[in-house]
Amino acid sequence: MKNPTLLQAFHWYYPEGGKLWPELTERASDLKESGINMVWLPPAYKGAGGAASVGYDTYDLFDLGEFDQKGNISTKYGNKEDLLRAISSLKDNDIAVLLDVVVNHKMGADEKEAVQVNRVDENDRTKIDEEVVNCEAWTRYTFPARAGKYSQFMWDFKCFNGVDHIENPSEDGVFKIVNDYTGEGWNQQVDEEMGNFDYLMGSNIDFRNHAVTEEIKYWARWVMEQTGCNGFRLDAVKHIPAWFYKEWIEHVQAVSDSPLFIVAEYWSFELDKLQQYINQVEGKTMLFDAPLHMKFHEASKQGSDYDMSRIFEGTLVEANPFHAVTLVANHDTQPLQSLEAPVEAWFKPLAYALILLRENGVPSVFYPDLFGADYEDTGNDGETHRVDMPVIDKLDKLVLARQQFAHGVQTSWFDHPNCIAFSRSGTAEQPGCVVIMSNGDDGEKTLNLGEPLANRIWRDFLFNSDEVIKTNESGEGVFKCKAGSVSVWVLEEFIS
Repeated sequence: MKNPTLLQAFHWYYPEGGKLWPELTERASDLKESGINMVWLPPAYKGAGGAASVGYDTYDLFDLGEFDQKGNISTKYGNKEDLLRAISSLKDNDIAVLLDVVVNHKMGADEKEAVQVNRVDENDRTKIDEEVVNCEAWTRYTFPARAGKYSQFMWDFKCFNGVDHIENPSEDGVFKIVNDYTGEGWNQQVDEEMGNFDYLMGSNIDFRNHAVTEEIKYWARWVMEQTGCNGFRLDAVKHIPAWFYKEWIEHVQAVSDSPLFIVAEYWSFELDKLQQYINQVEGKTMLFDAPLHMKFHEASKQGSDYDMSRIFEGTLVEANPFHAVTLVANHDTQPLQSLEAPVEAWFKPLAYALILLRENGVPSVFYPDLFGADYEDTGNDGETHRVDMPVIDKLDKLVLARQQFAHGVQTSWFDHPNCIAFSRSGTAEQPGCVVIMSNGDDGEKTLNLGEPLANRIWRDFLFNSDEVIKTNESGEGVFKCKAGSVSVWVLEEFIS
C-alpha cells in the first residue's frame, strides 16, 4: 500500500439507528478518490447497551448484529448484513478494513454467581485486603438468544479476575475475584499506573485461564473468516498482559492469507512506556502516538507561545517511526469524553499537514474532522453542553495531497519557534512538495531545493496563498504562509 492513510470512521456520538454501515457502503468510492485507503470500524459486535452501545462495553463477540440480544438485533451501526455489505464495498474500492478488538472486559452478564472476592484499594491496586468476602457477582455469560451458534463457550467467574460491583452485600469498588488463577493477584506486564492497571471495568478478563485465551483466538479466526478484514485495532492494551497480545498477534498473522495491519491503543504520554510495550510484544504491533496528540493539543492552546521547532520531541514517531500511527484526535479525546484533550480547529490543518505529508508514521484521520459532527452530552460540571465539531478547512485537500505529493526524500527546516517547513523531493514518477506553516505571524523561509528544481513555478495546493513563487537558477525560492496557517507548495503544472 502506497502512503497508507487511515480513517477512523466513527466518533463517540455517532447517531444511533443503524446508519454507519450503510453510510460507509455509500461513501466507499468517494473515500478511495479522496486518498483514504484504510478504514477503522468501531466495535462491530453487541455491547451491553444494545442498539445504543458505542461498542466498548463488550457483551457478545459473536453477535455482529444477528441475534435479538440486549433489546435489539442490530448494533448501533446496523445489522450483520449491513456490516458485511459495507466491508465488501470498501474492499472493492481497495480500502483495507480494520476491526476494533475489545477483549479487556465483558459487561451485561446474563446471570449472577456466588463468588468470593477481596476488596482492593482503588487508588493502589497492589493493596489487596486479606479478608475474603462471600457475595454474588454478575459474571456468568450464557448468550441465551444465540443458543450456542458459532461458539458454545460460556463465561463464568473463573474467566475473570475482578469486578466493580458485588451484591449480598451490595458494594461498588474494585474487587479481586478468588479463583484458581488469581492467587498471585493481578496480571503482570500491564501498565503500572495505580500500582497495577490490570483492572479497568466490568468483568475483567483473566488471560491466565488457558480456555479463555484459546476462545479469544478462536473468535479471531471466526471473525476474520466472517468479515474478510485486513487487520485490527486493539483496545486498552495497557490493561492487558503484553505476553497475551504477542501470542495472539502471532496467531492471527499465522492463520491469515496475507499480512494484517495491527495498531494498538496504549494511551500514555510517556514515550518510555510505549517503547517498553513495543519491546514486550517484539514489535508485532504499531501504537497510536499519544505523546504527539498531546503536543498538538498544547500547541493549539498556546498559540504563538508554543515552540513549533520542538513539536516532535518526545514523540513515538520521532523515536520509533516504523511503529507509530499518528493522530490529531479520536473518539476518546473529543470534547466531553474520558480523555478529552481537543485540538483547536485553527491548528488542526497544521497538525494534519505534519502527519499526512511527512514520511514517518501512518496517519489517522478522525471522522468529524473530515465530515463534521454535532452532539450534546453532560460534562463534568453536571451541565449539558452542545458541541459542534466543524469540517476542518482543507483537510480533504491535505489527504489528497498525501497521495499526490508526499513522495521522495524529506528535508526539514525546524529552525524557528513559530515558522517551520519541510520538503519532499519527489521521485522520478511522482512529484514532491514544500510545506510551510506558522502558529504566529505570516511566515517565510528561503529554501534551496537544488538544481533539478531550478527556475520552476510553484503554487499553493491549498489556495491559502494566492502568490506565485519561482525558484532561481540554483533552485532557491522564498516560500511563504499566512499567519496561523499552512501552505503546500507544488509545481504549477499540478494545480488544476
